[in-house]
Amino acid sequence: MSTCAKPVTSFGHLTPPLAALAALNFFLADARDGLGPFLDAYLITKGWTPFDLGALATIGGFVGIVGGAPAGAFVDATCHKRTLIIAPIILITLLAFAAIAYPIGFVVFTTQFVTSVFGLVIGPAVMAITLGIVGRKFFSRQISRNAVWNHAGNILLLGGTYLASRWAGISGVGALMVGTTIATVVAVLVIDRSKIDHAVARGLSRKTEGMAPTNFKLLLSNRALFFLAATLMIFHFGNAPIARLISQQFAIGMNQPFQTTAIITCVGQISAIIGAMLAPYAVERIGLRWVLFLALGSLPIRGIIAAEMQGFAMIYPVQALDGIGAGLLGILTPLVVERLLAGTGHFNFGLAAVLTVQGLGATTSNIVAGFIVDHYDYGTAYLFHGLVAVLAVALFMLVGKEIERSDVIH
Repeated sequence: MSTCAKPVTSFGHLTPPLAALAALNFFLADARDGLGPFLDAYLITKGWTPFDLGALATIGGFVGIVGGAPAGAFVDATCHKRTLIIAPIILITLLAFAAIAYPIGFVVFTTQFVTSVFGLVIGPAVMAITLGIVGRKFFSRQISRNAVWNHAGNILLLGGTYLASRWAGISGVGALMVGTTIATVVAVLVIDRSKIDHAVARGLSRKTEGMAPTNFKLLLSNRALFFLAATLMIFHFGNAPIARLISQQFAIGMNQPFQTTAIITCVGQISAIIGAMLAPYAVERIGLRWVLFLALGSLPIRGIIAAEMQGFAMIYPVQALDGIGAGLLGILTPLVVERLLAGTGHFNFGLAAVLTVQGLGATTSNIVAGFIVDHYDYGTAYLFHGLVAVLAVALFMLVGKEIERSDVIH
């Protein structure tokens, strides 16, 4: 396998490859998901019910469950990682326009299904390119930087969507989507392919470089990886629907779907930026185990607050806790997987497998949440999904020590 490059040996300056990674993560925040969180709010004003939207999210989630791990294995095997970002991004944008133009069942379900299929490789490809450029030594700091830029891009997207929808309506939102898609493609092309070490990008160390990757059976027998995946599955079963339900609840009451979703999501993104900036320092000071514990423990508090508070003001503490919980886990999960699978050559496959199991929880939760709202109310759904995370915290106790033992890079 051609490695093409050696990872960077210093991390103090924003070199051209790191600047390109920053731009990619900044603009990718909008381009990778099409309408993203705005789709629910838009469709519910077109007569869709919470159960319909839960079913829509469930279909996309099951695509990830079936195809996530193979997508990660494909990213491990190929040296054309930039193409695996560019092609899906362009297609996803086109499909988003179709969903806006024809918000009827067949069109929306079809576009979101195809979006889910082609979007499977984007996250693993970005993660692989990151690891291939910076190497293991600086991976923790760089994925935190990636997250900061990604959340900053989300804030720009939210503000831009808010203003565009107020000034130009849906056509303004479409123009913003086109602009961020073009910017994402340019950012990917700026990354010099010769700067990506494809052996390191798949999790091979210098000691194992040139050797065949480990057998998949050895990977699947990794006990710590199994319990980590199960913990994240339970957590995201609880966490995944809450922000969507909040957007639906207030989009109906305020009848301003894009503006309402922008405000709600922006609070979580600002909190996530703070968490992303502090994450590497927290890991160095108290270790991965305890930072993960804090992230998992934020969800029960979030669910109780959402259930008990009334009015739009509830979004501030609820979404701030989302940035702490889900935001931190988004950074820590690839870091833990990389340390558990160092030297195996299956980093992207292993990460995709963990995210697939995590997606199983998120996917099934959407339809459950829709059922609870339809038969009870939003408050009951918030409380139920928040308290589910208590099980995730309990399960994490079984794997925490093994993660702690991986908390040293050799």
